[in-house]
Amino acid sequence: MIAPVDATFDRLLDRMWTRSRLSLRGRLDRLRAKGWVVLQCAVAAGVAWWVAADLFDHDTPFFAPIAAVVSLGTSYGQRLRRVAEVTVGVAIGVFVADVLVASMGSGAWQLALIVLLAMSTAILLDAGILFVTQAAVQSIVVAALVPGANGAFLRWTDALIGGGVALVAAMVVPAAPLRRPREQAAAVARKIAELLRAASDVMVDGEVTPALELLADARATDRMIRELQAAASEGMSVVSSSPFRGRHREPLRRMVELVDPLDRALRSTRVLVRQTSIAAYRRRPVPSSYTMLAADLADAADAVADELSANRLAVEARDAVLAVGVATGQVERTEVLTAEAILAQLRAIVADLLMVTGMGQLEATDAIPPPPR
Repeated sequence: MIAPVDATFDRLLDRMWTRSRLSLRGRLDRLRAKGWVVLQCAVAAGVAWWVAADLFDHDTPFFAPIAAVVSLGTSYGQRLRRVAEVTVGVAIGVFVADVLVASMGSGAWQLALIVLLAMSTAILLDAGILFVTQAAVQSIVVAALVPGANGAFLRWTDALIGGGVALVAAMVVPAAPLRRPREQAAAVARKIAELLRAASDVMVDGEVTPALELLADARATDRMIRELQAAASEGMSVVSSSPFRGRHREPLRRMVELVDPLDRALRSTRVLVRQTSIAAYRRRPVPSSYTMLAADLADAADAVADELSANRLAVEARDAVLAVGVATGQVERTEVLTAEAILAQLRAIVADLLMVTGMGQLEATDAIPPPPR
C-alpha cells in the first residue's frame, strides 16, 4: 500500500511545483509588463513632492504625490481624462473639507456633511465615478487630519501640483506598448502554424495520444487572444494619451484591425484540431491531400507571422495563403464526415488569414473557389 501512496504523493507534488512555477512566471510577466508604469508613478510621486516642498516651500505636501500616483494609475487607458478627473476631484475634496472644517470644526457629523457636500459638488459637475470617489476620499483625509490655520490653500495647490506632474508624466510613454500588438499578433499566427503542422502529422500517423495532447495544447490558446486584445487596447491608449506618439496611430490602428480575423483563424484551427483528434480516436481515414493542405497552410501562416514580426502588413504572404485556398477547391471529396469537417475548417482558416493579409471579408471569401462536388 505504501508504494501507490508514495507515487500519488509524488505526482501531487509535481503538479503543485508545476503550477507554482507557472504562477510565479505569470506574476513576473505582469511585473515586467507594468514595470514602466510603476517606475513612472514612483518618479512622479517624488517629483510632485519636490516641486511642492522645495519650489513652493509647502510643509509636508502629501496631497501632491497622492494626486500624482492616483492620476497615473497602472494602465494607459484614458490616462489624460483620469489625470483631469483625479486632479479636480482631489482639489474639490480638499477645498470643501478645508472650508467646512475651518468654520465648523471636525467630528462625526461634520465628516458626514463634508463627504455629502464634496460628492454632491462632484456629481453636479457631471463627473465620472473616479472624480466623485476622489473628492470624497480626500475630503475625509482633510477632515480627519484637522488642518492648520493656513492649510487650505496649500493643500489645494498641492493637489494641482500633483495633477500637473501626472499630466506631464502621462505624455511620456515607452515604445514597448506600441510593439506589443504586432509581436502578439505574430505569436498568434505562429501558433496557428504550429497547430496546423502538428495536426497534419496526426492525420498521417493516426496516433491517439499525440492527437489528445495536441487538442489540450489547442484548447489552452484562449489566453493568446486575450493578450492580443489587451495589447491592442493598451497600444491605442498610448497613442491617445501621448502627443509624441501620434505618428504611430495609423499603423497601430491597422494592426488592431487584425485582432478579429486572427481570433477567428485561431478558433477555426482549434476546431480543426478537434476534428483531427476525433478522426484519430475513431480510426477514420483522412485523405493525404488534406494532410498536405494542412502542412502548406502551416507554411503560409508562418509567412504571415514573419511579415507581422517585421512590422508589416502581411501582404507579401497573401499569395501563399491564396494558393492553399485554391487547392482546397481541387482536392478529392470523401464520405467521411470528420474529414469533410477538416476540409471545411481549412477553408475557413484560409479566409481568415486572407483578411489578415489585408483583404476584405467578401473579397477573401470570393477568392476561395467552391469545393468540388
